Amino acid sequence: MNLRDRIGVTERRQRQATWMMEVGLVAMFGLGLVRGSTGIVVNTGIALLVTQLPPVLERDLGLPMDAGLTLWITSAVFLHAFGVVGFPWSPLTPYQSVWWYDHLTHGLSASVVAAVGYAAVRALDVHSAEVSYPPEFTVVFVFLFVLAFGVLWEVIEFAVAGLAAAIGSGNVLTQYGLEDTMLDLIFDTVGAAVVAIWGGARLSGVVTALAERFDAARRSTE
Repeated sequence: MNLRDRIGVTERRQRQATWMMEVGLVAMFGLGLVRGSTGIVVNTGIALLVTQLPPVLERDLGLPMDAGLTLWITSAVFLHAFGVVGFPWSPLTPYQSVWWYDHLTHGLSASVVAAVGYAAVRALDVHSAEVSYPPEFTVVFVFLFVLAFGVLWEVIEFAVAGLAAAIGSGNVLTQYGLEDTMLDLIFDTVGAAVVAIWGGARLSGVVTALAERFDAARRSTE
């Protein structure tokens, strides 16, 4: 019995939670339009697009995106978007008023990125008889993959914040300084560690489906 069954989080409950967060994102997007906030519109708009990835991946690539994986991805983008919007009655957003909120969203988002890297490298390992990746390599790859993405994200944050200041528009992404950047990377590492340790059990179906896609692609070119 897995942890979700032990605490009573059924597949139906997970799908309901995912649906509620998607409705929340639509509401936040509408609020951004009403406020004329570029930051809210962009962040919630991108989050809504990301929530449509699981059904697209399942339909077009045949990847088994179950309720747990879909909830995982949706939670990451929802919490980030909510951190930008916050509650209507509060002048401060969670990113501004809750010291650990940024670390939470970075860790969760990093775990999703780590899952992508883990699934890709494990699928290549399963697919190819000529290549064998030891477990140690997979762990190191996941960490480096997440850290590289984390550094790229911090550069994007810095560039976007500078551009917004130069043209006098609202912030789309906010850069809080060097200390915050270092802490973000630390929590990115935490997210990578979670996937490196428990990714095998959670992502086995996706790995198998990806390996089958690689096999089919190879056969079509032979």
